[in-house]
Amino acid sequence: MAAAMMWRLRFLLLLCLTCKGSTFYVPGVAPINFHQNDPVEIKAVKLTSSRTQLPYEYYSLPFCQPSKITYKAENLGEVLRGDRIVNTPFQVLMNSEKKCEVLCSQSNKPVTLTVEQSRLVAERITEEYYVHLIADNLPVATRLELYSSNRDNDDKKKEKDVQFEHGYRLGFTDVNKIYLHNHLSFILYYHREDMEEDQEHTYRVVRFEVIPQSIRLEDLKTDEKSSCTLPEGANSLPQEIDPTKENQLYFTYSVHWEESDIKWASRWDTYLTMSDVQIHWFSIINSVVVVFFLSGILSMIIIRTLRKDIANYNKEDDIEDTMEESGWKLVHGDVFRPPQYPMILSSLLGSGIQLFCMILIVIFVAMLGMLSPSSRGALMTTACFLFMFMGVFGGFSAGRLYRTLKGHRWKKGAFCTATLYPGVVFGICFVLNCFIWGKHSSGAVPFPTMVALLCMWFGISLPLVYLGYYFGFRKQPYDNPVRTNQIPRQIPEQRWYMNRFVGILMAGILPFGAMFIELFFIFSAIWENQFYYLFGFLFLVFIILVVSCSQISIVMVYFQLCAEDYRWWWRNFLVSGGSAFYVLVYAIFYFVNKLDIVEFIPSLLYFGYTTLMVLSFWLLTGTIGFYAAYMFVRKIYAAVKID
Repeated sequence: MAAAMMWRLRFLLLLCLTCKGSTFYVPGVAPINFHQNDPVEIKAVKLTSSRTQLPYEYYSLPFCQPSKITYKAENLGEVLRGDRIVNTPFQVLMNSEKKCEVLCSQSNKPVTLTVEQSRLVAERITEEYYVHLIADNLPVATRLELYSSNRDNDDKKKEKDVQFEHGYRLGFTDVNKIYLHNHLSFILYYHREDMEEDQEHTYRVVRFEVIPQSIRLEDLKTDEKSSCTLPEGANSLPQEIDPTKENQLYFTYSVHWEESDIKWASRWDTYLTMSDVQIHWFSIINSVVVVFFLSGILSMIIIRTLRKDIANYNKEDDIEDTMEESGWKLVHGDVFRPPQYPMILSSLLGSGIQLFCMILIVIFVAMLGMLSPSSRGALMTTACFLFMFMGVFGGFSAGRLYRTLKGHRWKKGAFCTATLYPGVVFGICFVLNCFIWGKHSSGAVPFPTMVALLCMWFGISLPLVYLGYYFGFRKQPYDNPVRTNQIPRQIPEQRWYMNRFVGILMAGILPFGAMFIELFFIFSAIWENQFYYLFGFLFLVFIILVVSCSQISIVMVYFQLCAEDYRWWWRNFLVSGGSAFYVLVYAIFYFVNKLDIVEFIPSLLYFGYTTLMVLSFWLLTGTIGFYAAYMFVRKIYAAVKID
């Protein structure tokens, strides 16, 4: 009992830490201890821009290079994200200051950029590219100090609001002129660990900031020891890049160390608390209100209407009432009639179960802190492997449903389940990848990685889907409470509000309203290179989404059966995923109002990947709503006495 209580307390503590944005590091992720003058390696990750959505390798631009370029071996998630981690020539020593050092300077000569290199650098600056570096696996951030004016006792006071943005800007433009940030002032914060008196001090890196500057060649004074002197005051001019001719400049950097009270386990808080937590709490409260509203409607239907219906249907003493049946009982002989294309329906629902299991496990594990942002690419890698292994559950559910729908060709059904949704995803990604290849972007998935993904698909996912489908097809089908008539009943003419598209609009608005605020932060993390790690909130929103989709699906299928329309299988699946339509509308709104994408290929990438997101969300919500409605239909017809 005591052990169980301890585990519960730990779980609650982790949940609270996650909701507050703090990071939990699992055992095995050990900090690196540095001593005085130990080298702290600065590595480059990539160049990114929210305008182009095309990441590039660090050395795709003519930056100074070390004597030997060494790339870090990336995992699957890093490759799919476009990360190409490589060493840099920056020489940084623990707790050792550097006023100004010159990079790649031979015999005190500046670096000369050719016309082609100058044109490429100018293009990247106008496209608003950011450079991402890491030190001790900690990403660099640029401090932004914003001043807001407040009136207090008729006195205008300015309050400083400190914010951070990931990476640093490659350069800036001003009056049709382009300037490059060629000097980087690194500010690294360390935490001094408590040691014994006779032991050497141990330091840990807890923050990595940079102040980018643009300094003209003539204003930098260099010597033969690769040292330089920065100009004093604001008299110096920035380093202009003329794309029509060669440009000469120096690449320089300085290093400053500061002691910090931040402990190593909390060093990611700066990056993870960039979003307002109060907005997330508002989102949760808003979602809970929506769910309670739905619960009230559903309770009214079940407690008042449904109970009254069942009581009237079960009266055996009044023959006239029995003869004048109406409503959903009339279609009891057709409600479980197999729909058209049962193999495709069961395959889509099997992929939906596969997605549901994968998303649930990923969010839950991430909520516990086991997918730390320090483990780059771990989230995407885990999601890919989990989707492969969840094929056994998707195949089992699809096989059992296919047999319930009187299907016989289980091998073809298993192949359809294993290839329909993954094939669409792979096909769209392959087409988009061809365009990314044409741009020579690091976001293009290398050919060996694509072969590895295909091997995982056909070597892991497909056999597991077949295995699950085989056992699901052999298992007894779902026991329907009423028999199906041989001759289908004629469906009366339906009202306009029973139209399928109207149903999608009605059913999708409430689940979307329960999660649209969280959707904004997810879109910002994906398309604006932000960190997202508030998985405690995301887990709660996911649970609310499941509940709201289930409830609205039950309400919609009840209205449909009351209208004596028994063709609910496909309709319920489509209508339950109606919130995906609003996700698509929101994605278009986000593209127009939040992003500054004007070129064709970045727009194609955005809408291509958005299509995959909407398709996956439709499968997920449609599957949740379908199974909730299926259980509801079986329950109500089991409670009615059928002659």
